[in-house]
Amino acid sequence: MGESVTGFGPLSLAYLGDAVYERYVREYLLKSRGNLPVEKYHRLATAFVRAEAQAEASEQLRESFDEEENDIFRKARNARSHAAPKGVATGIYHRATGFEAVIGWLYLSGKEERAQELMAKTIAYLEEKQ
Repeated sequence: MGESVTGFGPLSLAYLGDAVYERYVREYLLKSRGNLPVEKYHRLATAFVRAEAQAEASEQLRESFDEEENDIFRKARNARSHAAPKGVATGIYHRATGFEAVIGWLYLSGKEERAQELMAKTIAYLEEKQ
């Protein structure tokens, strides 16, 4: 698969996007839940960062993606990667990878405000489902 406009392949963008999104979730939880034991934060964060949650939220967000974001999502979703983690369906894992790649691409492209907008929409959607 070719490299993206940032010079990094889609799976590299997903690697970064995973970290950016998880940091955002952790910050959100600290601010919204107050002081909790670390184990509780971890349990709460898992509901937002697991592949199933990211894949489901990405399906809701896809309509709001612009052309470039859809292109990054599609490339990362279709990229050859290692097998999905145990217990996660391949299609779900690939959609989550697409979501993470979009976040990573936005971050590296200096579009942090847009990345934050998408992450906030993701969290709001997932909070509503809980």
